[in-house]
Amino acid sequence: MSQTLKDRFVREIVLSGPMTVADYVTRCLHDPKGGYYATRPALGERGDFITAPMVSQMFGELLGLWAIETWQRLGAPEKVRLVEVGPGDGTLMSDVLRAGRLVPDFLQAIDLILIEPSPPLRADQSRRLSDSDVLPRWVSALHQIETDAPVILIANEVLDCLPARQFMRTEGGWAERRIGVTDDNELTFGLTAISGGFERPPFEVEPGQIIEISEQQAAFARDIATLVDQASGAALLIDYGRARPEAGDTLQALKRHHKVDPLSDPGEADLTQWADYPLVLEAAIRSGADVTGCITQGQFLRALGIEVRAQRLAQTRPEAAGVIQRQLDRLIAPDQMGELFKVAAIFSPRSLSVPGFEA
Repeated sequence: MSQTLKDRFVREIVLSGPMTVADYVTRCLHDPKGGYYATRPALGERGDFITAPMVSQMFGELLGLWAIETWQRLGAPEKVRLVEVGPGDGTLMSDVLRAGRLVPDFLQAIDLILIEPSPPLRADQSRRLSDSDVLPRWVSALHQIETDAPVILIANEVLDCLPARQFMRTEGGWAERRIGVTDDNELTFGLTAISGGFERPPFEVEPGQIIEISEQQAAFARDIATLVDQASGAALLIDYGRARPEAGDTLQALKRHHKVDPLSDPGEADLTQWADYPLVLEAAIRSGADVTGCITQGQFLRALGIEVRAQRLAQTRPEAAGVIQRQLDRLIAPDQMGELFKVAAIFSPRSLSVPGFEA
């Protein structure tokens, strides 16, 4: 009988000691034999979670218009690399390319690149985009993208898949939250004393509170900044997360659209942690690129004209007006995705004005 991912975790922890939260999340998502994305990603209404492109075609279409406008502001070059990181099932890019038909020269200029670590999702993307106006190619990392043409990059709900280590302030000082094993071989959270090398956060943290530090998110931002600095262009980051430094435990597991215990069945649910926009944007600046401010998804989509787009769709399809209004609310309402989700861009040169962020 083959070992489950949980069985392997228990054995490793017993032999080597408690596992960091970041290592645990990475393994749960990407372990080749038992990781969620490596073996059983389930997106959509019948899956474990739903993303904005699946809520409504308006989301992807507006990002397509954003990409066209960005291309035009870059001088409408004859060649541009359109990159999506973490393309899910391909829905977003399919909608982006459909919007691109409004400007045939834009479609003609595109070299479409997808970055996707999940074999099942890469297969989904290949099927969905097989008849698209531009056929994609896949690479495994940002540094593999050539820099001889401008880059327009979209990363929707990618940062939340790049995990963070967790640290707690205790009455006796700082400790790291790690995953250990109970006497009956169950996974459990515990604290490990920190001997050194920990930089205290620049904000007040009360005893008992947790802070999260994601080197993976910072590294992703550095890689994007290096790419757009060398090639020129803009990268759009859309995710749920924090717009200012603050404490908080944001680790969660989703299965069938419900929160479950993140330690109960490793690899069986989607694990996420909030995007840390202050960390990400600071890392990008330190790597030579410029950044926009961090705004809410509602603000961004309104700036791109989503309300006008929804009105036109409702006029064209009056029988679906109620559905379209509910989709609009899901994307921009403050009590739904409108405020929890944030948007920011990393770009170069400094003179580039990124659509959607004009004051």
